[in-house]
Amino acid sequence: MKTSIPVARLLRKLGEDIRDARRRRRIATAVMAERTSMSRTTLNRIEKGDPNTSIGSYLAVLYALGIADRFADAADLRHDETGMWLEDEHLPKRIRSGKQDDKK
Repeated sequence: MKTSIPVARLLRKLGEDIRDARRRRRIATAVMAERTSMSRTTLNRIEKGDPNTSIGSYLAVLYALGIADRFADAADLRHDETGMWLEDEHLPKRIRSGKQDDKK
């Protein structure tokens, strides 16, 4: 899989942050691999930011570290300022009442 440079950088940073979080918690790689039901090789690839490792594996590690909820908020609509701005652009300028609405 060909990965763009910005995405590769983000994955590398995510992997480093995961590694640092694991180390701060004093969790050995063998223990983390066991907790997440993955091999130490897969955990090592995650900590290096390998783009070919499944998102499910990344999330399993984040969950084991107790920080998966932040990842789930990444694409939350409340944080999508561009999407909200684009949606506001398509709101109607005026709302016209129909003939049937006038009779009610």
